[in-house]
This record gives sequence, C-alpha cells and structure tokens, in this order.
Amino acid sequence: MNALLTTVSADPALGRPILDAATREVVGHAPVQTVADLDAAIAAASAAQPAWAALGHAERARLMRLAADDIDAHADELGEIITHEQGKVAGAGEAHGAAHWLRGAADTVLEPQQLGAGAELHYVPLGVVASIGPWNFPVMIAVWHLAPALRMGNTVVIKPSENTPLSVLALVEILNRHLPAGVVTAVSGDREVGAALASHPDIAKIVFTGSTATGRRIVESSAANLARLTLELGGNDAGIVLPGTDVEAVADTLFWGAFMNTGQVCAALKRLYVHDSVYEETVAALAARAEAAPIGSGHDKSNRLGPVQNPAQFDIVARLVDDARDRGARIVTGGEPAPELGPLFYRPTIVADVDDDAAVVAEEQFGPVLPVIRYSDVDDAIRRANGTEQGLGASVWGADADAAAAVAERLDAGTVWINQHGGVDPSIPFGGTKASGYGLEFGVEGLKAMAATKVIRR
Repeated sequence: MNALLTTVSADPALGRPILDAATREVVGHAPVQTVADLDAAIAAASAAQPAWAALGHAERARLMRLAADDIDAHADELGEIITHEQGKVAGAGEAHGAAHWLRGAADTVLEPQQLGAGAELHYVPLGVVASIGPWNFPVMIAVWHLAPALRMGNTVVIKPSENTPLSVLALVEILNRHLPAGVVTAVSGDREVGAALASHPDIAKIVFTGSTATGRRIVESSAANLARLTLELGGNDAGIVLPGTDVEAVADTLFWGAFMNTGQVCAALKRLYVHDSVYEETVAALAARAEAAPIGSGHDKSNRLGPVQNPAQFDIVARLVDDARDRGARIVTGGEPAPELGPLFYRPTIVADVDDDAAVVAEEQFGPVLPVIRYSDVDDAIRRANGTEQGLGASVWGADADAAAAVAERLDAGTVWINQHGGVDPSIPFGGTKASGYGLEFGVEGLKAMAATKVIRR
C-alpha cells in the first residue's frame, strides 16, 4: 500500500475522486477545499513568514536540503502517485528531479550588489507567494515555484491542478516534515479557489505555469492586489532543420524533443520546419521512431509513452489530427486512438505535407503529435517559425554550428536550443517571450524574481 497516497487522500464520502490516467480507475480522493480554507492558509502563511525570513539564508537552505533528501527517500511512493494521476512512466524520475531542483535553489548564491558610493542593493522577501500549477509535471513544477520562494524567505500557498492534486499534496506532506508550520500549504480546490488566490490582498507574488488564456485572467485578477507575476504560459515551439543536417545523427534527440512526456510539455517541440533536401529522410526517421516507441501504462517501466492525461486534452489532440487529415495532410504514422491500451491513449503521430494555417501547426497540440513542414529558404523558415504569438522555446538542427547559431539569434523565443530541444537546468534562467509569459525562473535570476529590492546607503 502507498502510505503517502493513504495519508493525503480524503475520505471518499467527502473528497472528489481522482482517476488513474491510464485505466480511469479511482486511485484516491482529493479534499474539496473552499475559499474559506484558502483564506485560512494565507493567514497562516502570513503569520509564519517573518520567522521564516528571520532564520536566514543558511538555515533555510539547510532545511530545504533535508526536505530534498526526504523526497529522494520517498521517490518511489511519490512517483507512483504521479504516474497514477498524470500517466507518465517516469513518475519516480520526476520526484528525484524535484529534489534536485530544491537543492539547486538552496545552493544558489545571491549576494548584495555593491553599487559604489557606499550603496548596496539587497534582495529581501516579498511575503506570501501564490503558486498555481499545471497537470503535466505537477510535482516538478510545484518545486520550480516554491524552491526559490522559500530560499528567499517567502512563504508559499500552492493551488495544484484539479487533475493532479494528490501528488502535490504528497509533496507538501514531505516538505512539512522539515519546515515550520504555515511555511508551505497546499489548497486543493476548484477554479473559484484559484481566482481567489490570484486576487487575494495578502498575496505579494503569483507564479503560474499553464495556458496563455488562464495567464491573461491571472493578470486581470492581480490588478486587485498588484502582486508581482512570473508567468510561464503556452508554447508552440518551432524547430528548424537546416540543409546538410545528418538526420540519423539527430533523429533520436529530435523525436524525444517533441514526444517527451507524450508531448505534454510546454517547451516541447511542436512544429518542425525541414529543408527540402532532407525533408523525406527526416519524416521517415521520425515515423520509424514513433512506430517503435513503446506505449502503454506508466506503471510498466518498459513503456516510454503514456496516455494523454485527461479527456479534454485527448479531444484536442484528436481534433487537430482529424482537421489535418481533412485538409489533405499526410498522416505518416499514428493518427488514431489506441483504445486497446485505454480510453486516453493516442498513437504517436507524424503529420507531413501540412501548411502553416492548419490547426495542428497554428495551435499547441500538447500531445503525441508532430507536424513536419517543408521549406526551401532559411529566411522564410525563420519568418514562419516566428509567426506566432508565442515564444517560449525553439531549436535549430544542423551540422554547421556557426550557421545554426546564426539562425538561433534570429528566433523569437526565451530559449533556443541547438541540436537539442527542451532541456532545462536549475542554474540556467528560463522564461518566455511574447504571449508565452514573462519573468525568469531558475538560477540567480529566479531568486531575484522572488524578492523585493532594497538599497542601503552608508
């Protein structure tokens, strides 16, 4: 029996059932909390914040490292909950990654900046930070939000996704074995709770990862409290494969840049522009890997691709592929559900001979689908890659490093990878441009985003 799941799961008579993403069986019950519960959590966080800040950086970092060790020790239990709720194979891997990120924030150094003339720029806590997280990496992204906030002396109230609350509640259960009461609280509620959190007068900072549409609503809500914002919103990441690329040398990395976590990654590769000279070779290489990728329940560790997490997202994936087919695009492989595996499995799909105005290119799929678009002129490919309101990530693929770097400089994205896609690091800042959000996470810049500035002049 999973002791963590038992601890955080509510009484079935009082809680909301949470389903296994692969089997759709009930695995637990999430507490149904209210705005009144949220108010109590924020009041507790406000009361705990001065003492937490007063502990100092070294002591806060020590407690964070202890919590990270405990997450590692319970990674299998926590990972099992992640796999149940989210569907991914690497649930324990996400748990270990969260521990790594927690240590990364604890170990990052941010010293006062010497300005000259006896002046110093200090970074001081903001107060109570609100974290509103997504369902694709529920534990990892919760830690991305809370780790720098805690490191800088803030307290945190987390509102997990309604689709994946139990794993976040389990994470907070582990954290609270090591942190003072009130420093981190999770409130499992509906959209009304999320809206109240974003507009609450005692919230100093909001960190949100999710859709651009929801991000816009959070901006509107935050006008009431003038909370500072870090928004990591939708991405429709483009990749450009240059002429002369050794396709076989990059095909594995290219494929998994699009299909990691079954394509349910904000910064996954969503549109691939390929030069005429290597187009058919690239399409064939990607299709071969899609056909060979093991797909099935995340509880079977021999699989690499799991289900789409929820019915609404499954319907989006199916609609985009059906629209491409109706437009005359070539469905090279996949293009249909896999009902024998479960109700939310969709076969990994490569779509070729598709235009930019097709919905599968213009919209973010957030699922196991990759459209591959032909181009003949690099300048045109750059223009088309930039022709979206989003700018989270992008990538360039080619044998000539200098040529790839020159293209990377012209792409409108917060991060541009060369011969890779989607990799992040706790020491390297990450954030989007345009409608993909604003503000930086990770590293020193991530710590600064969780602090107010104060100049002290002597």
